[in-house]
Amino acid sequence: MSHVPVHVSLVTVIEIVAILVGAFSGFVEARRKRMDLVGVFTVAFITAFGGGTLRDILLDRRPLFWVMHQEYAILIFVLALIAAPLMRTLKQILSERLIVIADAIGLGLFAVAGVSQAQAAGMPLFIASMMGVITGIFGGVLRDIVCNEVPMVFRDGKPYAICAFFGCWMYIGLQYTEVSDDVALWASAASITVMRLVTWKFDLHLPSDK
Repeated sequence: MSHVPVHVSLVTVIEIVAILVGAFSGFVEARRKRMDLVGVFTVAFITAFGGGTLRDILLDRRPLFWVMHQEYAILIFVLALIAAPLMRTLKQILSERLIVIADAIGLGLFAVAGVSQAQAAGMPLFIASMMGVITGIFGGVLRDIVCNEVPMVFRDGKPYAICAFFGCWMYIGLQYTEVSDDVALWASAASITVMRLVTWKFDLHLPSDK
C-alpha cells in the first residue's frame, strides 16, 4: 500500500514558512560578512531557494517552484530591502541561539516539503527521502560557499543531515498508519527540528577518526 501526499496546500504553506526562515538565516550571515544590499538579497535568495531548486532539477520539474510562484522571489526581495537597514539594530538581539533555532526550523520544514514533493512525483521511497535531505540542507550549503565558509553540514561534525534523513523516514512511515498526512508532515518537521536542537544543545557529534 502506498500513500501519495495530496495536501498540496499544506505543503505549500510549509514551503513558504521554510523559505522565510531560510531567508532569515541568509540575512544574518550576509550581515556578518558586512555585505551590501545586493549581497544580502543574493545570500537570502540562494539560502531560501537553493535546496528546492536542486530538488526540482533532479526531479525534472519545470518551471522551478520559485519561477512558478514569482511571489516567493518578490517576497524575498522586499524583505531584503527592509532587512538590510534594520540589521544593525537587530544585531543587538540576534543571539546565536536564535539563529540556530531558525536554522533547525528551516531544516525540518524544507526536508518534509522535499520528501512530500518527491513522493508526489512518484519517486521510490529511498530517493524521496534523499530529496528531502537535499531540500533541507542544500540552501545552507550554497549560503556558506558564497560567504566563503566551509559548509556547516560538512565541518561541524554534528548529525545535521542525519536528522533530516531520519525525519523524512518518519514521515514516510507515518503514511502507513492511521495518522493523517497533515499530522505526519508537522510531526516529522517538528522531530527534525527537535533532533537538530538537541544535537546542538548537548554538542553531540558523529563518530570521527580524529
